[in-house]
Amino acid sequence: MDTLTRLTAANAAMRRRDQDLDSELLALRGREGPTPELPGGELQTETIVMRTGRPVLAIKRDEAQLTFDDADSTIWKSRLTAARPHLVHAAKAVGRIEVEGHSLAWLGTGWLVAPETIVTNRHVAAEFGRQSGTRFIFRQGLNGHPMRASIDLLEEIEREDSLTFELRQILHIEESNGPDIAFLRVEQIGRESQATPLALAETSQPDDFVAVIGYPARDSRIPDIALMDRIFGNVYDKKRLAPGQILEPVSGTLRHDCSTLGGNSGSVVLSLATGNAVGLHFAGRFLETNFAVSSRVVAQRLDDVHSGRAMRRRASGAREDVQQAGSQTPRTDQSSATLTYHVPLSITVEIGNPHQTGDDGNRTADRAIGVGVSDSSGTDGEVFIEVAPEDYVGRKGYQATFLGDDLAVPQPTITTGTDDILTFELNGHHEQVLKYEHFSALMSATRRLCRFSAVNIDGNRPKKFARVGWRTDPRIPADAQIKAECYGNPPKFARGHMTRREDPVWGSDTAASRGNADSMHVTNAVPQMQPFNAGIWLDLEDYALQNARRNDMKISVFTGPFLDDDDPTMFGVQVPVEFWKVIAFVHDETDELCATGYTMSQRDFLSDEEFVFGAHETAQRSIRSIERRAGLAFGALAELDPFEELEGIAPHLTDVTQIQFIRRR
Repeated sequence: MDTLTRLTAANAAMRRRDQDLDSELLALRGREGPTPELPGGELQTETIVMRTGRPVLAIKRDEAQLTFDDADSTIWKSRLTAARPHLVHAAKAVGRIEVEGHSLAWLGTGWLVAPETIVTNRHVAAEFGRQSGTRFIFRQGLNGHPMRASIDLLEEIEREDSLTFELRQILHIEESNGPDIAFLRVEQIGRESQATPLALAETSQPDDFVAVIGYPARDSRIPDIALMDRIFGNVYDKKRLAPGQILEPVSGTLRHDCSTLGGNSGSVVLSLATGNAVGLHFAGRFLETNFAVSSRVVAQRLDDVHSGRAMRRRASGAREDVQQAGSQTPRTDQSSATLTYHVPLSITVEIGNPHQTGDDGNRTADRAIGVGVSDSSGTDGEVFIEVAPEDYVGRKGYQATFLGDDLAVPQPTITTGTDDILTFELNGHHEQVLKYEHFSALMSATRRLCRFSAVNIDGNRPKKFARVGWRTDPRIPADAQIKAECYGNPPKFARGHMTRREDPVWGSDTAASRGNADSMHVTNAVPQMQPFNAGIWLDLEDYALQNARRNDMKISVFTGPFLDDDDPTMFGVQVPVEFWKVIAFVHDETDELCATGYTMSQRDFLSDEEFVFGAHETAQRSIRSIERRAGLAFGALAELDPFEELEGIAPHLTDVTQIQFIRRR
């Protein structure tokens, strides 16, 4: 669906629910014509309708600024003016949640729900906190120390001062099968601020007028960035107010049509009539709908936390008595036409062309029913090739001296989780490293996934071979490898290569052919969403080769997932959220060995949560920070890393030319 169609549909739905606003917009449509600087008169008109009918207003000095850039709305001015005392009260209680030791400076929105108690979303608080036994603690930050979180009750447009309070204690982070809620304790907020808790409404009704107060952030996931900039006035990260209406609930989850973006996670949904909070915003789909945990559920959870029932239930593993807010939220995959109906059996109908295979080893989005070849144990149409242990004779794996006899770059050593390394017997010896042609892999026993891969790449001797079928490694038990459970057509995952398929394909025809086939082992694959394995992340090795010593063009690359304890379990497999990469080579400019590190997250692709506004992009990171998180040691490579992180903050890469390969003077 194109932007104009979606925008027109959103405006039509808004006007059907609000007759007074519709009358005003009809008059506006008659007055306004297309403007020459924007392509398409109809798109311009529909954009003005959205900006007027669902505006995003600045908050200054706790007051909503009732000005509209395109056209004034008498209707909304009247409604918001009548609700002014409620809005001022609420604006004072809403703040931006900021964090130290994280890759992002701030994470979302929170608000005062009880004395000294802030409520926000689980997926916000989980970025800096986790459960440890019977309590919650702050995660280790990128600087090696526990993260610190705070809430700033200002961060308004054209205002430089702040009103920041430290979040002293994590009271509760809801489990993944519960509503998207977390509670945090802030110390003595009432003594230094005029903020007082927002009352929680007992009920709300469809078509009630509400306003969301929070901090929309520029969201790279939005399909039409220019339209987003026009609707939000190209102003982000500041406190904003967005009025709208409550829609019909879906499976107990409150829905609304206020204009929101990533960063609004944790925002209050406020009744204009009563000034009470009717919901805790947690997710949204641009120009479609937004989701919030109802105030009734927030109140129940808050009571459970204050009484101690929440922790007792968590400790006992008792069944949740409150349905996960949004658990029945329909998920969409823009890359394929897939319709799922629950009757109560799950029947999936796929509409599209027979699937094709790309050079990266992942199938394209076009799929059809019954197309593909599979062995008896395959479930996703992939071809699996059977191999025997003797087929691996002569495989030397990753070579530490590949860059030069005097430039040894050994594989990383495991510093934490050493008891989780998969050990197998080969030719009478106990082994841990799976050696392939030009690369090696080390497996996690409990996760059944590659802990890391290490590959030597010779850019002067590349070869091209057609992609072959996937295979399991017969040297280790079949049940130590993930063959099919989580892989398949969306919403299942693609097999994401750790060592890229083309990286070990070099040398003689025989060696290159073996490297091509060896890269297709499930031991070299980790579950990844289809859109993830692309962009700058795939360009890193190529860009490093361009900067490597010209007379040999060799690099060594290490790649792996961060296997965190709180990674989500999907389709019976605990799926890694973030990945890391370390590249070593002799730089052509300095003729010295250099090494750099990178991370990338697929968090945005694992849920509809409206939170991360850029964390799925590739970032250059210090090798030291990767060592700490991955439980690895890269030895001398960490000393060669030119990248210095400032207070744990690493800017995302938008172009490979931003990479620091040598230390800046």
